Amino acid sequence: MKQILIATHNKGKLAEFAALLQPLGYKILSAADFSLPEPDETANSFAGNARLKAVAAAKAAGIPAIADDSGLCVAAMRGAPGILSSRYAGTDYPGAFARIVAACTAAREWRAWFICALSLSDPDGSTQTFLGRADGTIAKAPAGIQGFGYDPIFIPDGFTQTYAALGGSIKARLSHRARAVAQLTKTLGG
Repeated sequence: MKQILIATHNKGKLAEFAALLQPLGYKILSAADFSLPEPDETANSFAGNARLKAVAAAKAAGIPAIADDSGLCVAAMRGAPGILSSRYAGTDYPGAFARIVAACTAAREWRAWFICALSLSDPDGSTQTFLGRADGTIAKAPAGIQGFGYDPIFIPDGFTQTYAALGGSIKARLSHRARAVAQLTKTLGG
């Protein structure tokens, strides 16, 4: 069976990737399976950070690796938190939600989008990067219990509920990550 490493320690991301890549017949391994540290995200773009993580993981593990850098961009915050999304929330997602809703309320601007840059690296360091975007709005209050991260405050275009309320099967079809993975699967032979 072909193996591929998902360069993340985030269990939510790992589960999403496993479900999205399952039809391709890969054995999915994680950074934790190889005790890989998280490399510093020193690039100034989603694509740059995804490449850093994928290359480091593929070289260390000796098998192809996929890494993503993704985040929530809020128009009222001039695109922030963007590449700093996980650091912006830290371990306090409810606090981050409150700050984002407050910024949207003050600006009377609710548009937001998720970006996912997905890099595939071979152990020799060669990479391919794929970009996915999902547009929507910020909810006035968190809603739903499914998903992770900012899912409880993001309402994708065409829907009235957040990702966390809609559930995994809908998110798997239309999310920023699903759109980037759709491009990746063509490369992997799906």
